[in-house]
Amino acid sequence: MSSAELIKQFTQLKDQLSPMAKVLDLACGNGRNGQWFSDRGCHVSYLDRNLSGLDVTADDSRIELLEWDLEDGSAPNLPTEHYDIVLVFNYLHRPLFQQIMDSIKPGGLIIYETFTEQQALIGRPKNPNFLLKTNELRAIFANWHTLQYAEDLFGELPNASYKAQLIAQKPLV
Repeated sequence: MSSAELIKQFTQLKDQLSPMAKVLDLACGNGRNGQWFSDRGCHVSYLDRNLSGLDVTADDSRIELLEWDLEDGSAPNLPTEHYDIVLVFNYLHRPLFQQIMDSIKPGGLIIYETFTEQQALIGRPKNPNFLLKTNELRAIFANWHTLQYAEDLFGELPNASYKAQLIAQKPLV
């Protein structure tokens, strides 16, 4: 199970890692990105509307499973200033942005990677509700300290995808 290249390539991340670090893997799918943090001793909350595809291994005391549908109004709000790191990969539900930002502790990180509008030219998704506009992700986190940002075609065709990638740190105040 491999984690997203964005996580592996971000060497400054080691400063955020500790056995006490709390990580949220939002829309976790099979959990591969959260597993990277769990393997390094972090407490990981895996959140998805269906956790049946989750494939993680770790000490149960460091794992929290949250089977919530974040889009139908049935899920509770994310806890405020609770997580050191929030991961979001290949998922976009714009009404959640404020909750995501609020759930991160001051000084904590957002690691976000998802599809941009250009993706519709080469494959799925094609629905504009699931595609970021140019620089949209950067604009949403404009008041945060951007550590890494890119919008490009990632990977090799035919499996390449147009995505935006952001790693940003929440201000301390």
